[in-house]
Amino acid sequence: MKKKLRIVFMGTPDFAVESLKILVENNYNVVGVITAPDKPAGRGQKLNESAVKKYAVENNLTVLQPSNLKAEDFIAELKALNANLQIVVAFRMLPEVVWDMPEIGTFNLHASLLPQYRGAAPINWAIINGEKETGVSTFFLQHKIDTGDIIAQEKVAIGENETAGELHDKLMLIGKDLVLKTVQDIENNNITTQPQNENQVLKEAYKIFKPFCKIDWSKPIDEIHNHIRGLSPYPTAFAEFKNKETGDIISCKFFKTIKELAAHNNESGSIVQSKSEVKIAVNGGYIHLLEIQLAGKKRMDIKAVLNGFDFNNYSII
Repeated sequence: MKKKLRIVFMGTPDFAVESLKILVENNYNVVGVITAPDKPAGRGQKLNESAVKKYAVENNLTVLQPSNLKAEDFIAELKALNANLQIVVAFRMLPEVVWDMPEIGTFNLHASLLPQYRGAAPINWAIINGEKETGVSTFFLQHKIDTGDIIAQEKVAIGENETAGELHDKLMLIGKDLVLKTVQDIENNNITTQPQNENQVLKEAYKIFKPFCKIDWSKPIDEIHNHIRGLSPYPTAFAEFKNKETGDIISCKFFKTIKELAAHNNESGSIVQSKSEVKIAVNGGYIHLLEIQLAGKKRMDIKAVLNGFDFNNYSII
């Protein structure tokens, strides 16, 4: 006999919208949507709604936007929705009073093959560490973050030049299908959960801060290439160029590169420029620049950049 589900969905960015959308399109009873409060953004400081809120409002879903997940009024509103299942996709860490509320439980979609890459930035770290595959997992929440029993997983290959942004979009689509499958299995009383295997070397997915994003050109070519694509498009790997004559320093973000394995005698970090390309010598070959953004400019492909910028006048610091 099928369970009658009353679902509360929790999420904020675009990554979460696809999962909410597939539940609505499959006629599941989403009784409430919890998302981040509106935030002022841009020069006019106009209030910006989350991607999840925009979708929820367009589809006449009940929306709650608590600033404090432990606030008594929010807890009362959440209880009043009388949900028996909660689904979390790209949201905040929940207090126990929230995740333990529904009868069936609360499950989360995480963008890695748990227990690997628990934490805030699993997509970035999988690429930074040069993984050849990753995936998505659904699991029931418990006290310690990202440690609950696994419900289902789906694997996906990572391309040699794939960026975090490209992998994000791929996992978003695979993830929505896994969310739907998980809900269907819960509805049909067809789930078997598995404890996470702690008996292995675990790689963490720590939050990434700006100092880490600066490229160390002394590292091997694979590490540099993975660093750049693992931080693209956000928070973005960067380097600083110094004008050889004036001493002025300009920052540059790197969005797309490819590596060229080659023997050479150039110093690591030295710039090699031709009419149509720019490459940077590193240990093991060259990093070819395809898409970059100079400070104060927009993101451009390298040929467009070369129309107005001469790398021969600069050195990397």
